[in-house]
Amino acid sequence: MFGREREREMLDRVLDGLRAGRGGVLVMHGEAGVGKTALLEYAVEAARELRIARTVGVEAEMELPFAAVQQLCSPFLYLRERLPRPQHDALEVAFGLRTGPAPDRFLVGLAVLGLLAEAAEEQALVCAVDDAQWLDSASARTLAFVARRLVAEKIALVFATRELGATLSGLPELHVAALERTHARALLDSVMPVRLDERVLERIVVETRGNPLALLELPRGLSPTQLAGGFGLPTTAPVSAGIEDRYTRRLAKLPPAARRLLLVAAADPVGDPALVWRAAERLGIPESAADAVESAEMLSLSPRVAFRHPLVRSAVYRSAEPNARREVHRALAEATDREIDPDRRAWHRAQAAGKPDEEVAAELERSAARAQARGGLAAAGAFLERAVALSPEPRRRARRALVAAETKLQAGALDDALELLRTAESGAAVDDVLAAHAHLLRAQVAFAARRGSDAAPLLLAAARELQEVDPSLARATYLDALSAATFAGRLIGGGDLVEISEAALAGPRPEKPQPSDLLLQGLAVQATEGYAAAAPLLKEALDAFQRESDLSPNDARWLWFASLISLFMWDDDAWMVLSTRQLELARRTGALSALAFLLGSAIAVYAFFGELRTAAILAEEQSAATEAIGVAADPSGALSLAALRGREAEFSELIRTTIGDAEARGEGIALTNAEFLSGGLNNGLGRYEAALAAVLPAERFYSEGPAIWALTELIEAAVRLGQPERARRAFERIQETTRAAGTDWALGIEARLGALLSDGDDAEALYLEAISRLGRTRIRVQLARTHLLYGEWLRRQRRRLDAREQLRTAHEFFRDAGMEAFAERARLELEATGERARKRTVNTLDQLTPQETQIARLAGQGETNRAIAAHLFISASTVEYHLRKAFRKLGVKSRTQLAERLS
Repeated sequence: MFGREREREMLDRVLDGLRAGRGGVLVMHGEAGVGKTALLEYAVEAARELRIARTVGVEAEMELPFAAVQQLCSPFLYLRERLPRPQHDALEVAFGLRTGPAPDRFLVGLAVLGLLAEAAEEQALVCAVDDAQWLDSASARTLAFVARRLVAEKIALVFATRELGATLSGLPELHVAALERTHARALLDSVMPVRLDERVLERIVVETRGNPLALLELPRGLSPTQLAGGFGLPTTAPVSAGIEDRYTRRLAKLPPAARRLLLVAAADPVGDPALVWRAAERLGIPESAADAVESAEMLSLSPRVAFRHPLVRSAVYRSAEPNARREVHRALAEATDREIDPDRRAWHRAQAAGKPDEEVAAELERSAARAQARGGLAAAGAFLERAVALSPEPRRRARRALVAAETKLQAGALDDALELLRTAESGAAVDDVLAAHAHLLRAQVAFAARRGSDAAPLLLAAARELQEVDPSLARATYLDALSAATFAGRLIGGGDLVEISEAALAGPRPEKPQPSDLLLQGLAVQATEGYAAAAPLLKEALDAFQRESDLSPNDARWLWFASLISLFMWDDDAWMVLSTRQLELARRTGALSALAFLLGSAIAVYAFFGELRTAAILAEEQSAATEAIGVAADPSGALSLAALRGREAEFSELIRTTIGDAEARGEGIALTNAEFLSGGLNNGLGRYEAALAAVLPAERFYSEGPAIWALTELIEAAVRLGQPERARRAFERIQETTRAAGTDWALGIEARLGALLSDGDDAEALYLEAISRLGRTRIRVQLARTHLLYGEWLRRQRRRLDAREQLRTAHEFFRDAGMEAFAERARLELEATGERARKRTVNTLDQLTPQETQIARLAGQGETNRAIAAHLFISASTVEYHLRKAFRKLGVKSRTQLAERLS
């Protein structure tokens, strides 16, 4: 292998790490023909004593979901019984081994990771993935998911791909460059049949740009005279194009039957010789054609159909006439078993169709349904997109375009979805139902792209259209519109809460309202008649969501919104029940996309409750989930933690990103939340001017969810700054909600704020009421802040001993919770009474990382390594690795000791 010492050294390093028990990943990328496959073969040969699994991307197979990863995993499928049941079921559905609900693609990734890890426990495993640029999207995402989770698994995953691409970016990479001049000359000399003029040699090296395949292929098909004189040498076209052109010229010299056999093999991605020969027989291709293609060293037909290089396949297929390609695909479709492989058969039939064909379009539609059932959304979209093109009847074409657009939306291909929507809308002019559904989908695309300002008016318009043709879907769409308007807040671009609510209230009501119907009714009344009028309806809705043990899919998807509304209703018990239920549902089903969003909210609220350690553990889980799905984390949780911990520099950095992203998305609720947290941070630091400036927008946007909490920070800052009238106006706004809510949380906050605005015995009575009420809630941060305010008030009343008791309680909570700003404020107040605050005792638990803490906590609760792995989107080997570190740091030797230590 000429001049590949550096590349081989990196591959050896990965393999040596594997032999030492460490997982490893390497993505080799470079232009076609540069030698990536040869390096992959070197790695396989160097790992002879290890277990090898291989797969290859095939351009013609890119539309078939999980095709490549199924090929990789097929030798180990007997181990799937060891996987947790959700992963086991997801893998079987994805691989078409059973029917069931379409699995979350990240759950499939976790299942593949678990399966490979189980195989590696038997023997260290090398997974070689060639031509990764042609992997089907489901396989590419799954293998990237696995690659990012390899820590302590005895697995090496080596990719060869032309371009790094977004899916594999961020993984350890190796750019395989062309050969340097010296090595290129040496390789060229080794294959040249005649001595060449020095100038001709130099020209060949320059014009092939050191590409090994180009150098190896050059002598083939050229006479000694052509070589010696430099005739027929490469041009300055791209190297891959030049190699492909050379293959095309070699093809022209083959007999017609041989060329046709090559085209059959190029059009078939399976590589099954029996299938190729069945198709060849239908085309009248004699067996003698095999001798010609094999003697030309372009194709091998045994034991599998394999081209000398992917560029040979490409040259064969692209150089063929369209009619010839269609004939070959038709033969392959006829040769493919409709029972065993219906989707490949449908795809071949589609490629063979030269004009619209309803029968073929219908078959593609059925393939799309099967692909979607396996979780292959991208493949389903591709099948449907082709079905649209082959649909002869306009209305049916429009309906299929609508379904295809919806599938593309689910797959995250928003531009493709919009293009298909245009087709759907153009054919839906005479179909009101189809037009209404198309407009709804356009609104949903807008909501997916920008959760804020653009979506609400589009959803409102769609709901109005649907009201006559599908009342149930209309109500769900009104609720979608209200949630979009809630997120948009002050940045809404039309169709505000009042307009949406009036339209929703004007529509027909169901005879037996479901929890989501009650939620819609309550929110609509709140927007039109006020908080007090809506409170009974919203409480009924929240009770219904908690009471129903088996929510319908439509109601279940609104758990997150009901959970959010419970916070705005000052109902911490409902929030705990609903959010816990939603998190458990997302974890049980492996819905990582939803889980990443839900965890962001949960982190913020646990931090708000004062359970900062739990919030930090959830933040670690969110980090694992967001890394798994390849998106940025929702910053609200991290922002809340930074604010409550009093970490000003970290908070400042996060809030800049948060505000910029919120404004770009048109998400006003995020601005309101940022203002509230900023006010709390500055109040903790005793910077009351900054706190007041941060929360002033809440005076204007007081109806925007978190703004009611921002007003509580405004009152504290305004009182400190001698602005009681401003504080009283804000207090009146808050009272409208606290009186109507009537919970201990609401009334406890009202009592504390009333105490800030009162004097003498009235103030003390209100402080005591606030402490009593908040003591019955989960809102420990607000309880501690009430002790702090009461202690500060007592000190100003010169009641130092009473003040010490309150300030000591507050300081100990803030100190132990890690709320540094408030802890320092309480310390200074306590020392002003003459008592020195005790320092926090360092706990060995603090030595654990958040991930080690979470793993140790779950292990202490009796969870197995496999169960913990499923919970945290890692493998059981990685769990064991972190658990050993936790045992060492805590000085324990068993799970029983660990449980005792944690308690």
